[in-house]
Amino acid sequence: MNNDLPNNIHKLHTTELGVERIRTNLGLVDTNVVDWCKRKIEIATDVERKGKNWYVRIDGVVITVNAGSFTIITAHRDKE
Repeated sequence: MNNDLPNNIHKLHTTELGVERIRTNLGLVDTNVVDWCKRKIEIATDVERKGKNWYVRIDGVVITVNAGSFTIITAHRDKE
């Protein structure tokens, strides 16, 4: 399946605004945000697709990825 997130991990990317949004939301400093997200997604067990997005929950963080373009939209602390 082309929209399978784990099999397309190499396609993950984000925008400059996405990088800043994720750094701000998670308090990441001097971190390659895309690599950080890739590492988390690779080991995550809670990966769910809802509509056009993938939602990955791991270590109290939710990473949102567009299923069509594999763009990391945002990541934030899980409110649950």
